[in-house]
Amino acid sequence: MSGRLPSLNGLRAFEAAARHLSFTLAADELNVTQTAISHQIKRLEQELGVRLFIRQNRALALTPEAKDYLPGIRAAFDDLRSATDRLRRRDNDHVLTVSTLASLAMKWLMPRLSAFQQAHPGIDVRVTTSTALVDFRDGDVDAAIRYGRGQWPGLRADWLTADEVFPVCSPELLKGDKPLRCPDDLAHHTLLHSSGGYDDDWRLWLTAAGLPADLSKRAGLSFDMIFVALQAAIDGLGVAIARTSYVEADIASGRLVVPFDMSWPVDAGFYLVSPEGRADTPKLRAFREWLLASIQATPEQRPDRRLIKKRKRA
Repeated sequence: MSGRLPSLNGLRAFEAAARHLSFTLAADELNVTQTAISHQIKRLEQELGVRLFIRQNRALALTPEAKDYLPGIRAAFDDLRSATDRLRRRDNDHVLTVSTLASLAMKWLMPRLSAFQQAHPGIDVRVTTSTALVDFRDGDVDAAIRYGRGQWPGLRADWLTADEVFPVCSPELLKGDKPLRCPDDLAHHTLLHSSGGYDDDWRLWLTAAGLPADLSKRAGLSFDMIFVALQAAIDGLGVAIARTSYVEADIASGRLVVPFDMSWPVDAGFYLVSPEGRADTPKLRAFREWLLASIQATPEQRPDRRLIKKRKRA
């Protein structure tokens, strides 16, 4: 029958094996055995009545007929993948997946999300946390909140907020027997450190405050995530070095206080990034506009700027 199509499994095996020029690699990609690939190719050759591969000692080559056949098969599978991707995106128009850092999600994004859900009940926000860069080509993530200077080729980057670096502690710590009236008093307190890109914050702030940078090397407590260090400060274990975005809500609620009237501005900020081709989908546009508006409309959640003065650079 002239209109009959060959086995789809055979075509998949052929496309993968032709792309890799290897039955072994094709089997790995399709998660089957090499024997299965060999049988599927043999069956396809029988169905087509054409030899597709030249099997040599340690190599695999395409026959002239296979070279002519491959572009059409590859284009067909590309069309199938594109159609399936479009279908999945259409089915997920109500699902918005946002990737960000765990600490930023916990301390900055999560307190805001309930208001977004009230404003847009038809959009289901899913937050995934990772320090790795997002590969938007996978299609699993719609947008990411990342720290940097906003220069990412192929991505739309909307500036959200900039940070300042300054010490914070529990209000109970100020009531203890060790005074904390000026930066010099830090020598009598436990310093709380966090890694993951914030390793140098204590040194920067101490230098700006005119204190020896070696003070940051004193024995203290270290944590792999900044929100854990901040929780330790809330619990009264010591003084943490904080960034504005991570302590807005804690300062507004009184869980943390800013003991000194000096902060140090950092030279980058947080951005909402998304692929340029998908940046204006309805769900992402709604999230972006709401997030930008919420940042501008809620100054009461930010640290009291009367307590945090920028040190002028020399």
